[in-house]
Amino acid sequence: MALEDFYTLHSNYSTRLVLYTRDSNNDNVKATLAALDLLQNNKTEVIIGPQQSSQAAIVSEIGNTSQVPVISFSATSPTLAFMQLPYFIRTTINDAAQIKTITSLIKAYGWRKVVTIHEDTDFGWGILPFLANALEEINVHSPYCSLISKLSTDDQIKQELYKLQTMQTRVFVVHMSSSLGSKLFLMAKEVGMIGEGYVWIMTDGVTNMVYSLNESVTSAMKGALGVRPYIPKTNKLNYFTIRWKRRFHEDNPQEMSNKPSIYALWAYDTIYAVAMAAEKAGVQNIKINNPTAPPPLHASLNGPRLLEEIRNIKFQGLSGNFELINRQLQYSSFEIINIVGGRVREVGYWREEQGLSRVLDESNRTIQHQKKI
Repeated sequence: MALEDFYTLHSNYSTRLVLYTRDSNNDNVKATLAALDLLQNNKTEVIIGPQQSSQAAIVSEIGNTSQVPVISFSATSPTLAFMQLPYFIRTTINDAAQIKTITSLIKAYGWRKVVTIHEDTDFGWGILPFLANALEEINVHSPYCSLISKLSTDDQIKQELYKLQTMQTRVFVVHMSSSLGSKLFLMAKEVGMIGEGYVWIMTDGVTNMVYSLNESVTSAMKGALGVRPYIPKTNKLNYFTIRWKRRFHEDNPQEMSNKPSIYALWAYDTIYAVAMAAEKAGVQNIKINNPTAPPPLHASLNGPRLLEEIRNIKFQGLSGNFELINRQLQYSSFEIINIVGGRVREVGYWREEQGLSRVLDESNRTIQHQKKI
């Protein structure tokens, strides 16, 4: 859809993006092989979409050797070594960007002890040092860190929850993918840890995908708070959402079409940015051999120019203002949601200049608090 929209608006452009797709099946080795195949057989100029941070790190090493930009709109770990990966670009936010919103919420309600629950992956571990330091700065104690494997059975998750029940802390920060987070909340409801007396705060790993979760999961999240990047509600986004739902239903008639996730919006904006950069760079289909690169890799003649143009692209996208600083997308505003009756309610916002507020404006009205736990 991004390509269709872009070239409808810019029919006079001399360049055209052609997409070649591969499926890594969430496997690092398959992601590496897919990247090598694209570079060798399709002479790819840009690689878009390593989904996980571990995949992005490996594929970006290949990008460095071949001088091909590698762009991810979903690899969010703050531990990705940008200095060692000069051809890596992140058109999503760093997980650490949401920490001030979470700690502001914790501080505002006066909670003094917090337990973190995270998955045992690069994504899960990446945020922890930053979150621990932020909690320490506001004098909040984290007596325990709960680690859950993506391969955990329901019984294993229950056992970990029973352990948490024996502790005095009743405030939990959950940093997981939506699939594992769904299992956690279903089990938490089953063991009686949802509702009065418990506070659940979800990072955007779950919150970004909340509209795609089934009703049994959102019902199990009763009362949970979630943090996610704020996406401006524009006519452009509304129109796109209508078209997206129609297209989704045509392609998947047996499935219910929800709203496009923020990752879909970032993917759309990423394609737009690359298409703009290709035209500005005057990309031509030329490759040169790199004698220092192991076969079958070659160095892209267009890569350095493309990288520079992508880094400098600025526009108003579906996800908001698209601007890269230090090769990462920047967000200054976050949204706080509350799950009530299986439905999502937007209850507040956070912005660097004004902190927590009911609305995103200059009135700086702070959130009024209810009973403290």
